[in-house]
Amino acid sequence: MPLGEQVANNLPYLRRYARALTGSQSTGDAFVRQTLEAALADDDLKASLAEGRVPLYRAFNKIWASAHMEVAGAGTGASDHEAAAHDRLSTITPLNRQALLLTTLEDFSVDQAAEIMDLDSDSVQKLVQEAVEEIDRESATSVLIIEDEPLISMQLEDLVTSLGHEICGTAATRTQAQEVVAQRTPGLVLADIQLADGSSGLDAVDDILAIDSVPVIFITAYPERLLTGDRPEPTYLVTKPFKEATVRTAISQALFFNSSRPIA
Repeated sequence: MPLGEQVANNLPYLRRYARALTGSQSTGDAFVRQTLEAALADDDLKASLAEGRVPLYRAFNKIWASAHMEVAGAGTGASDHEAAAHDRLSTITPLNRQALLLTTLEDFSVDQAAEIMDLDSDSVQKLVQEAVEEIDRESATSVLIIEDEPLISMQLEDLVTSLGHEICGTAATRTQAQEVVAQRTPGLVLADIQLADGSSGLDAVDDILAIDSVPVIFITAYPERLLTGDRPEPTYLVTKPFKEATVRTAISQALFFNSSRPIA
C-alpha cells in the first residue's frame, strides 16, 4: 500500500485521539496538521510512517508533548465553553490521559503505548492505573442509553451503574428517547446511530441537545458515518464491538469536559 494511502487510512483515528486528548476538534486537527507537516519536512520521519500506526502516533505525541502546556493555558479570545475545557485540562495530568486513551480508545498494547510515549512499559501501566483512579473520582450523574440491541443495552447499564452512575432511562427508538427526556434531562447520553424502527440516534441526540447541552458518547458499528470531515464530528466515539475499558474512558472524558458541543 502506498505510504500516502496508509497514512490517510489512519488519519480518522489519529484525529479521534487528538480530539479526545484536547477536547477540541479544531485544536486536535491543528496538532494532526503539524504532525503531517513535520513528516513532510523530515525524510526519516516520513519513511518511519510506513511502519504503521505506532510511528504516526509517536510523531503526533512528540508535537503534543512539546506544546500541551500552551493548550492547557490558552484562554485569550476563547469562548466560555473553550475556556472551561482548557481549565479542566490543566487539572488533569496529561501523561495519565495519554496512556489511558492509547491503551483503550486507540487499542494499543501497553508496549506500543510505551513506544509512542517514549516511556517504559511499567511506567505506562502505572499511568493507566492512576488515570483509572481519576475516573473513579468523577462525579456521579444520570445516564440515558439509546440502544436497540437488548444485550448491549444491558451490558452498558451494568457498566454505567458499576461506575457509580444511575440510569435515568433506556430507549430503542428516537420516540422512546424523547419520552425519557420529557420526564428528566440526563447528565450523559450513550447512543447508537441506527435504531430499532429505522430512526436515527443522531436525530435523537439532536432532540436532546436542543433542550440542553449534554455530553454524548456515540457507540456504533458504523464509525465511518461520523468520521467524514464533512460536519462537526463527535468528540466521543466508540466502535462496536467495544471493550468496557474503552467506554469507561469515553465516559470519563465526556464528563471531564461536561459538553458535546464542538469547540471552535
